[in-house]
Amino acid sequence: QVQLVESGGGLVQPGGSLRLSCVVSGSIFSINAMGWYRRAPGKRRELVAAMYSVGSTDYADSAKGRFAISRDNAKNTVYLQMNSLKPEDTAVYYCNADIISGQMVLTTLWGQGTQVTVSS
Repeated sequence: QVQLVESGGGLVQPGGSLRLSCVVSGSIFSINAMGWYRRAPGKRRELVAAMYSVGSTDYADSAKGRFAISRDNAKNTVYLQMNSLKPEDTAVYYCNADIISGQMVLTTLWGQGTQVTVSS
């Protein structure tokens, strides 16, 4: 069974940094895209950052200049480096991946979510 396993959330003070990690585990053929979404209390889920198979990236305006997404293809892992964190970054962060499984099926996966809390 293919799944996403996230780690790296926690409590951080304003201005601090965190790095989230997400590993694709299980038998896969390829990864088309991986990214991070978040859902803050009372708000809709929104895209934070995404990286595509060709290496291009996409960021929410709120993340530009502060967050950086990267991938380690050898480890089937995507990272989100978050710097200069603000209280409004507080949310549950979800990893997302569009993969082709070992059975050659295109599948969209979601992680279980990891809480990021920015507070003094």
